[in-house]
Amino acid sequence: MQRSDKRTADELRQVTMIKDYIIYPEGSVLIKMGNTVVLCNATVEEKVPRFLHGTGKGWVTAEYSLLPRSTAERNQREATKGKQTGRTQEIQRLIGRSLRSVVDLTALGEQSIIIDCDVLQADGGTRTASITASFVALALALDKILPENETEKFPLKDFLSAISVGIVNEKPLLDLCYIEDSSAEVDMNIVMTGSGQFVEVQGTGEEYTFSKEELAEMLALGEKGCQELIVKQKEILGKIAERVGK
Repeated sequence: MQRSDKRTADELRQVTMIKDYIIYPEGSVLIKMGNTVVLCNATVEEKVPRFLHGTGKGWVTAEYSLLPRSTAERNQREATKGKQTGRTQEIQRLIGRSLRSVVDLTALGEQSIIIDCDVLQADGGTRTASITASFVALALALDKILPENETEKFPLKDFLSAISVGIVNEKPLLDLCYIEDSSAEVDMNIVMTGSGQFVEVQGTGEEYTFSKEELAEMLALGEKGCQELIVKQKEILGKIAERVGK
């Protein structure tokens, strides 16, 4: 089977990350994965949710949105509708809990970091691209507020990335674009750490079932893609990458 963009089954789309894309946030990253483009901005606030008051722990959370013309047809702004869709709520919770899996909230102290993920252009994999870029934005923000000579422990315990995999025309594929995703028999999102641990695996068959062997192949593809993305994260972070896990 030939993919629409002529990639091999285990090949990522072309990935570009631009740091400090916006000048105001403590951390800002624009990620391009094929035709999917997401802007992730990290904001630091000197407060925490009420349930964390007095605990000495910080908090990391995320918000996610699709711009009105990020898709083929215009999406009405959720602010205009007066409520978020279930999809939006599910995705931003995924991003938040994925990031928290690699953050030492005690080392962060009683402050919050909010990551805003705005999809400028959607062509599949927006939630996984958001997680990958959010990690870089988070690392940039933490490095800014906790300079190396002022803290004994950097709050990031490990790297974090995410990628989509799926079965299309009975063949497991890595990093699905929209055409592939919309016709996939199985769609799966995989979130992993740099040490190879799984944070989340979301997999669903669409009028299709999948075997243990197919699951193993998709997980292997996902691990390969996540590790390749972490290499790119390290490249863009430079010396900051050396602080992760220390």
